[in-house]
Amino acid sequence: MFVVGLVVGGLLSAVVLGLASGLFAPVPPVWRYGATVLAALLGLLREVGLAPIRLPQNTRQVPQDVLQRSLVRGALQFGFELGTGVRTYLSASAPYVLAVAVLLAGQRLHVAVLAGLGFGAGRAATPLLRRASGVAADWDTRLQARLGGITVLAAAAMLAALAMLTP
Repeated sequence: MFVVGLVVGGLLSAVVLGLASGLFAPVPPVWRYGATVLAALLGLLREVGLAPIRLPQNTRQVPQDVLQRSLVRGALQFGFELGTGVRTYLSASAPYVLAVAVLLAGQRLHVAVLAGLGFGAGRAATPLLRRASGVAADWDTRLQARLGGITVLAAAAMLAALAMLTP
């Protein structure tokens, strides 16, 4: 249920951003795309340590008592709140760049849906891979050693994807 909550939460956030993107329709597309690529570039510079940008975030975590009331409902709620990206800490720039892209690019709603599903699935990958590894402590150690490179690679991939979308 936790994974379902993550995916549904990501989907909801992206749909809201996709619907709100209509507010930016009067802005010329070249400006919207330029702002999106600039956000991606700033995210990449932040990830490699060249731009000390603080990310906007809610530092409150989902309370642990959510899981104590009902394990199934609690796991769904906990996953949903993490999946939205609103009530949690996001240390990487890529989710913010994705949000800017969905908001400014003015794509069709199905693109926002796919972005939301991708975000939720990406958030779900960590607990699923950790569980599948068999030895969680070893997996945590290996992840910690590779996390910097993974984060920079994700930011670079986001920048490349956005550059391809630019007219």
